[in-house]
Amino acid sequence: MNTAITASTGKDAPTRPAGVKGRWRNLSTLIGVTVVESGEGSLTTTLFPAIAKSLGLGNTELGLLSTLGRLIGVPFGPFWVWYANRTSRRQAIFVSTLVSGAFAVASGFAENFLLLLLLQTLQAGAVIGLTPITNAVIADSFDDKSRGRAVGMLYGISAILSSVIGPIIGLLSIWESGWRWGFWGVGALLIVTGVLVLVLFREPEVGAADYGAQAARIVYARPRLKDSLALMKIPTFSILMASRLLSGHLLIAVFGVQFLVTERGFDNALAAIVALPFGIGYFLGTVGGGFVVSAIDRRGGRNGRVAFLQTAQVLFAVVAFFATQFDVASIGYYAAFWGLMGLAQGLNPGVNRPILMSVMAPELRAQGFVIYLTIFEVIGWAAFTYVAGVLADAFSLQAVFLWILVILMLVNAAVLGLLYRFYPRDRKRVDDLIESRLAAEAE
Repeated sequence: MNTAITASTGKDAPTRPAGVKGRWRNLSTLIGVTVVESGEGSLTTTLFPAIAKSLGLGNTELGLLSTLGRLIGVPFGPFWVWYANRTSRRQAIFVSTLVSGAFAVASGFAENFLLLLLLQTLQAGAVIGLTPITNAVIADSFDDKSRGRAVGMLYGISAILSSVIGPIIGLLSIWESGWRWGFWGVGALLIVTGVLVLVLFREPEVGAADYGAQAARIVYARPRLKDSLALMKIPTFSILMASRLLSGHLLIAVFGVQFLVTERGFDNALAAIVALPFGIGYFLGTVGGGFVVSAIDRRGGRNGRVAFLQTAQVLFAVVAFFATQFDVASIGYYAAFWGLMGLAQGLNPGVNRPILMSVMAPELRAQGFVIYLTIFEVIGWAAFTYVAGVLADAFSLQAVFLWILVILMLVNAAVLGLLYRFYPRDRKRVDDLIESRLAAEAE
């Protein structure tokens, strides 16, 4: 990370900002975009039984839809961050949301699986840049002590609003062409939210939350490919990348409703109800977890974040075992455990994102989140969804869930134990880098 710095001379002593102007408005705008984008993302999985009936599909096709929709992020994630660096993050969010909405609308006209697969894959590629850019904006807008709460609010509020949309989307399965209207409606909303970004979003300076007023006076060399690749040399970063490949809990979002329909006998509309308690649980986990992480930072030292992250993995594995390995006739049973799974899964963003933000130089955070969220997460998700779809057709989703949602998550918790050794050192290195830059700018 040999990033060149040209520091202007100033008389003011280096100070940290009390708050970046416009950060709450930006966060609210990004929440709105994320809610609509999540609604489109969950539409295919929520209504897949209806789509499958209309187009004659099975679990393998669902796995393929999800797999390609994620794999497309490998080339398109870096592209959108490159585009944001060349133009602005505001413009990149606007363009990606607008294009995503157009492909979503087009998906509603698909008359066969091949066309639907193509349009949904392109739509996923269009919107994939939102996630790393959003996390970088949060890192630039909120200091280290506040990032857990900000990330928790982003993912928590998005989840609770999306959970309300989920059952509504499920009701569209009552009509033969309801899934088409779902694509058309969400596509239109994406286009509208893209326009709102132009009106409401204000771009923060890179490193604004770290450097304060000095951020505008520190000039960086544009991050290069080798700088991004050098992030893998940071032990904490590499461990979290490995953990992302083991994060089996992502599978429940793809196959959860399909599992309840095909293996527990509920109809599509009734099974979709579990989206509401899952969203509520996720909301409580993300928002509550963000505040817990802040409290842990004050009392538990820097490794408190690691212990919290490990606990989240173990908790999810235990809850997933009871949620998926027992055949119960009541949808209430599954609703309760889906809520608990949402809670356990929601604990993750408010701690793993701030951990990552704290071990990367400010100018490399967007690139780091591209690697984390659009490459490693994509590889893990794609492998899980495709293999799970094939194995589910050969065996059962219940068996797949046992190995991926339960056993693999316990392995994930064990791998995260390596952070106890490396995280404090990696975080101190970045803290020292920021302090040295502030001191150099003030001279």
